[in-house]
Amino acid sequence: MARVALVTGGTRGIGAAIAKKLKEDGNTVVVCDVVEDQIKSFADATGIAGYNINIADHASVAEGAEKIKSDVGPVDILVNNAGITRDGIMTKMTREKNWDPIIAVNLGGVFNTCNVFLPGMNERKWGRIVNISSMNGQRGQPGQTNYSATKAGVIGFSRSLALEAARSGVTVNCICPGFILTEMTAAMKPEMLEAMVKMIPLGRIGQPEDIANGVSFLTQESSGWITGETMSINGGQFMY
Repeated sequence: MARVALVTGGTRGIGAAIAKKLKEDGNTVVVCDVVEDQIKSFADATGIAGYNINIADHASVAEGAEKIKSDVGPVDILVNNAGITRDGIMTKMTREKNWDPIIAVNLGGVFNTCNVFLPGMNERKWGRIVNISSMNGQRGQPGQTNYSATKAGVIGFSRSLALEAARSGVTVNCICPGFILTEMTAAMKPEMLEAMVKMIPLGRIGQPEDIANGVSFLTQESSGWITGETMSINGGQFMY
């Protein structure tokens, strides 16, 4: 049965790989982002429709949900992938630059989308929510107290929501990616990439498709008895 899937931050990197994989699985997939050019270029390249939705703004999410419902139907699969970083050591951080924006997008955005889309899933007695956390939300990382806090928060949020949603047949799970090769990491110096590989037991840097495969598994009909779980996809770099 074809389902409607929404991937937030789905026009690049991990999000784009997830959107493509879910489409391969037979779902009707849409993505959202806040950069119009990226939305258009991704749609042109993949045939996957995109919506300009600011997940940090509850009203924007609610408005976007109505547009998606009108265009393709109600969302059955929600993948919260969108996130930002504002790295820095604690003594140099400010609330305005480093804390409030990260909380608003990485944690507030997950609240907003789940708050808007979960009621419909509950009514239809079926749904899949996959929240993309991070290995650094499990282990911590110097210079990322803000980011790590939000990603750890996403794990706790997901476990609690899984308990609430279970009675309606809706599953809620997390994926914690490790070091993934994206446009940003590909620009790193070769020696830095080599050093990173040495820290990964499986001997390679992860690909966006590695994360997409995990999302695909958790959103299948056959994965309906898995909820409240945190799936680490990091090549063995951190075992939690």
